[in-house]
Amino acid sequence: MNRQDRADAVDREMAVRLLPDAAVRALGRWWKENALVYADGTPGAHTVRYTPSRWAQTAPWPSVLAITSADGDAAISRAEVTSAVADALRREAFREALVATYVWGKGKRGTPGGSGPATLGKILAVEGLDAALACAVTALREHGSQAAYTALHRQVPGLGPSFFTKFLYFAGTALPPAHGPRPLILDRVLSRRLRSMAAAAGRESGHDLDGSIAAWVWADGNWSPHRYGIYLSFLHAAARQLAAGASWSSDASPDLLECALFSTAWEASG
Repeated sequence: MNRQDRADAVDREMAVRLLPDAAVRALGRWWKENALVYADGTPGAHTVRYTPSRWAQTAPWPSVLAITSADGDAAISRAEVTSAVADALRREAFREALVATYVWGKGKRGTPGGSGPATLGKILAVEGLDAALACAVTALREHGSQAAYTALHRQVPGLGPSFFTKFLYFAGTALPPAHGPRPLILDRVLSRRLRSMAAAAGRESGHDLDGSIAAWVWADGNWSPHRYGIYLSFLHAAARQLAAGASWSSDASPDLLECALFSTAWEASG
């Protein structure tokens, strides 16, 4: 059995096992602590703080964000970003939509001249950026989330999946795809959560005794479109698994699970 065959076998094991008991317990504790905040079953109230003045050189600057001359910090929720992205996409203002999602994703980590604003500036200067974003939105609407991921994968220098999946997530929340699961955010933290589960499934099933397959497929970045498809299938199924239990909201959305997984850790041993 070659490496890809072993990876496929581990994927099948995870699809059957879904979330391990330790994860279900940890997520149940998270829900108990956050049920009032996310009472509607979505992460729309999830709010990120950022410092507008650190993005003073960024343009176009969405009106939903605080003016860059403002002092101190500001806050923006997922629901507000979704509304802003919906408005921007209606106007085909793709760069504006990208900026809103990028600033939300970076939060307080954006520093003047640092990796946040500086990297975004380089991305916005890429020739063909508008065409690439437009192509991804069209692919999302007509063919679904994995096709949209494929449209942006390795297409825009500096814009990796940790951030372009944020763009796809908000685009898909604002304008859902015609068919298939909606896109979800996939970044290094979430990949490491899946890596932990994959390593346990591989070890217990005998398909990946040393965890090398889990480390390969759930690396820290540059996931393939196939891997993104596996991720979406797993999280949507895992959301249904949680909804059927007693310790999670019965109408919670898959992106609420994504939000919870990002901020919840557990020991693989339980």
